[in-house]
Amino acid sequence: MSPQKRIGVLTPSSNTALEPLTSQMVAGVPGVSAHFSRFRVTEISMGDKSQNQFDERAILDAAKLLADAHVDVICWSGTSASWLGFERDRALCASISEVTGIPATTSVLALNDLLAAQGARTLGLVSPYVEDVQRRIVDNYGGLGIACVAERHLDLSVNFSFAEVAPDTLRTMLREVAQQRPDAIAVMCTNLHGAPLVDEMERELGIPIYDSVATVVWKALKIAGVDARRVKGWGGLFARSEERRVGKE
Repeated sequence: MSPQKRIGVLTPSSNTALEPLTSQMVAGVPGVSAHFSRFRVTEISMGDKSQNQFDERAILDAAKLLADAHVDVICWSGTSASWLGFERDRALCASISEVTGIPATTSVLALNDLLAAQGARTLGLVSPYVEDVQRRIVDNYGGLGIACVAERHLDLSVNFSFAEVAPDTLRTMLREVAQQRPDAIAVMCTNLHGAPLVDEMERELGIPIYDSVATVVWKALKIAGVDARRVKGWGGLFARSEERRVGKE
């Protein structure tokens, strides 16, 4: 019998999407379970109140609780580094590993690994965020040499409301950014129900779609030594995972 693999997931307090989605993704993988720890996040904007939610101390307290469950990897299933700067997630992962002794990853770092392995130079961006947050994300990817050639956002700032975005709204946004034929499309927010749409929309559009809930699950499985191809029905990133050479954080 294979040993149990436990994935620890750091969750924004007002997020209602990522926990059921993550559990559904790993449900078909024998011996793998997902475990969650929350810290307070209620608003996404460029204001101080929003940015202070991502203070490392609160996140580390939640990570220590996951460590009590002897998880094999700790994941930040959130996208704050996409607008606050990628270095924030690299520093966070280092701090988590230092205080818990457990390897760590994030949705954004996993996405960046996938884009680098693909050799993507253009990106379509779909998010629920407000204009100034979206603009910062576009600029940060430009700094990686990845041009955002199409984007759609919903100008929402209340984190709870993101999970109430209808699937057909997301389908429309994906179709609109796909018109520019980017190398890849990112669904940037772990409180959207984008992941269940990826399989059908990749078939329709012919473009890799990286949902931020799925990216961190993919990377967590790799860190835990689990073949990510066992995850079925959640997009090509899992099916193609063993063909990619992806760097470590």
